[in-house]
Parts: sequence; structure tokens; C-alpha cells
Amino acid sequence: MSGSNEPADLARQMREKAQQLAEAAKRATDPQERERLEKKSRTIRDRSEQQSGMAAGDVYPQK
Repeated sequence: MSGSNEPADLARQMREKAQQLAEAAKRATDPQERERLEKKSRTIRDRSEQQSGMAAGDVYPQK
């Protein structure tokens, strides 16, 4: 096993980070901070889904 550079491990770590940010957004009292955290969480979650797809070999190149 080659460690955390594996695509599946990277996708899992990204999902965990996205979950942490989503939870932080729920706790945020400042609306701007909440929006910033939610956006960052969505961005990381989207990237983790792409990474997962690449690990599974089912992602088509975007044109």
C-alpha cells in the first residue's frame, strides 16, 4: 500500500474535511462566515466526488 496518496484515501480525507466544515458552518453565528464555510464545504465535497470517480475509473473528461 502506498499510503495517503491513494485516490480513494484522498477522496475519503476530502469528504471528512467537507463534513467538518459543514458542521462548523452550522455552529457559525455570523451569516457571512456561515456562507463561506458552506461554500468551501460544497467545493471540497464536489472535488472529493470527482476524486472518487477517478479512483473508480468512471469519470469522463469534460470538454
